Amino acid sequence: MTLSGLGRLAALAALAGLTACASVPPPATGVLSGRLSVRVDGQPERAVSAGFDLSGDAERGSLVLSGPLGATAARADWSPGSAVLRSGASETRHADLDSLGQAALGEPLPMAALFSWLRGRAWAGAPSQPRPDGQPGFHQLGWQIDLSRWADGALEAVRLAPPAITVRARLEVAG
Repeated sequence: MTLSGLGRLAALAALAGLTACASVPPPATGVLSGRLSVRVDGQPERAVSAGFDLSGDAERGSLVLSGPLGATAARADWSPGSAVLRSGASETRHADLDSLGQAALGEPLPMAALFSWLRGRAWAGAPSQPRPDGQPGFHQLGWQIDLSRWADGALEAVRLAPPAITVRARLEVAG
């Protein structure tokens, strides 16, 4: 995958999930940092892993994705009516965060819900159900959110409908 492709995929993936170090859940508000990996099943399978810094909310915010040596691979900024993805010398503009996500991954992502999921809770904008296996987490919007490793700052979100999308995140917590 090219850096441009990596940047696009990582930018939306980061809004979806993550992998780093932590011992307590992230704050209810503020900047979230850590590692993120996203895999989209299909032909070909698409996957990306990056460090991230996410600030704001689904209405207004920014996401910076970095490579293994810490260099910025992509940056997404959004506000009402606009979302911009910058990767290297390229810049793409979209009407909103959902459109940016769809363009980056080629699949729709529940962007507003991701902000809540990354804080270990269901999104208030849609119904959710506890996991039927009794494990920590819930089902929401066709996704299974696994919080069994939440005490370590880790979560996994899996879209159940094909093509499956798996987002893994591990949050760093200052303190």
